Amino acid sequence: MFTISIDPIIFNIGHFAVRWYGIILTIAMGIGIWLTAREAERKGFKKDDIYDAAVWIVVGGLIGARLFHVLDHWSDEYAANPIRALYIWEGGLAIWGALVGGLIAGALIARRRGWRFPKLLDAAAPGLVLAQAIGRIACVITGDAMGKPTNGPFGFAYTNPNVMVPDLGVYYTPMPVYELVVNLGIFAVLWQLRKRNWPDGRLFLVYLTLYSLERFFLGFTSSYRIIAFGLAQSQLIAVVGFAVGMALLAWLPRRLNAHPRKA
Repeated sequence: MFTISIDPIIFNIGHFAVRWYGIILTIAMGIGIWLTAREAERKGFKKDDIYDAAVWIVVGGLIGARLFHVLDHWSDEYAANPIRALYIWEGGLAIWGALVGGLIAGALIARRRGWRFPKLLDAAAPGLVLAQAIGRIACVITGDAMGKPTNGPFGFAYTNPNVMVPDLGVYYTPMPVYELVVNLGIFAVLWQLRKRNWPDGRLFLVYLTLYSLERFFLGFTSSYRIIAFGLAQSQLIAVVGFAVGMALLAWLPRRLNAHPRKA
């Protein structure tokens, strides 16, 4: 069992609080964008173009992440004070929402610039999951996305009133720690596979499939609200993500056999 007493607020500037959550997410996004730009350059993109596009992809990801989180926690956190939905600096971002929002923004940018979107996704996959792993450190500090209360040997309790857990002093399943470890494992797999002569899009589909499996099974340790079939929102999306990923992984070889690429 571990007790965390870190204050999520580093310091205040007037009424504005500088939080560990924002600092760590900024670092995570910076590393993810840098790695994506590096991989994209190897695939024929220009680094400066990737950095320019990353600004809008991050904006789309943040909007999607906050929207999914607010919708999932509307009744218990935001219905009484809807303006808090805009307080993104307090923490509370849904990874699936970030992925959906970023994908939409990325697809629009790729279409406008004439880029091959599946190739761009492959370049982004390793950096994306590494950024997700680093971002979970912010959740550990702030108590965001913690799992169910536990009496087991591995639980986290919080003592600072600025954290996001429902109750102080209660030990919770450290779901963000599990996600951090699994995400690092997925990153290692993608990093080893990234130079294979695969059709565009396959590496991202491997990421989507593995990450969906992770979110589905770890979801059983979460305290998220059950939506349907005994599953939380993140698990239902994970089922869809896994099905889409597996279907497209099976479809790609058939498409290539029907339309072989020219040498």
